[in-house]
Amino acid sequence: MTNVHLPQAWDARYQQGTDGWELGKAAPPLQAFLEHHPRAPQPDGPVLVPGCGRGHEAALLARLGFEVIGLDFSSEAIREARRLHGEHPRLRWLQADLFDADALSGAGLASGSLSGVLEHTCFCAIDPSQRAHYRSTVDRLLRAEGWLLGLFFCHPRPGGPPFGSDPEQLAASWAQIGFHPLIWEPAQGSVAGRSEEWLGFWRKPEQRSA
Repeated sequence: MTNVHLPQAWDARYQQGTDGWELGKAAPPLQAFLEHHPRAPQPDGPVLVPGCGRGHEAALLARLGFEVIGLDFSSEAIREARRLHGEHPRLRWLQADLFDADALSGAGLASGSLSGVLEHTCFCAIDPSQRAHYRSTVDRLLRAEGWLLGLFFCHPRPGGPPFGSDPEQLAASWAQIGFHPLIWEPAQGSVAGRSEEWLGFWRKPEQRSA
């Protein structure tokens, strides 16, 4: 079982080819949403892809005109992302821990610095005890009215990774920190074997109530 807290454990999975989450492309529900949905966000400031893996979603965003940072704490993931997709002014890779605020700040990811966050396979890979920290980190990094787009693995099975989620509880947890849901529904067009994916799109409020 992977020790999800250690980047070396994820490095080993990339080296051994046991990264079963890898699709070789961006997740179809996310690509379809970004390319065709009338509510899809438009380029307007930096977007973070946490736990970017081989970087397919980050590269997709860059092709659509977004300024993108693909972040992963696995050196092998970042090496593979650079090999597959390169690096240019709209697409950069950062090896760092999402929960290391000092490392993020040193790389230019300060509070309110992002217009968006795209989630795919990071939330289900971290220990569930870290999910509140994940939410607070996304909240801190996003500017007012910033967006979160995510494809979440909502299976009911114990253990992980991938760790499952309850769709109602997951949606409620974002509502509890004030995020406004624009879309929360079973994903359409998921690859075979991933029928339990849910697609979510939220906006951070313009300002917090006193």
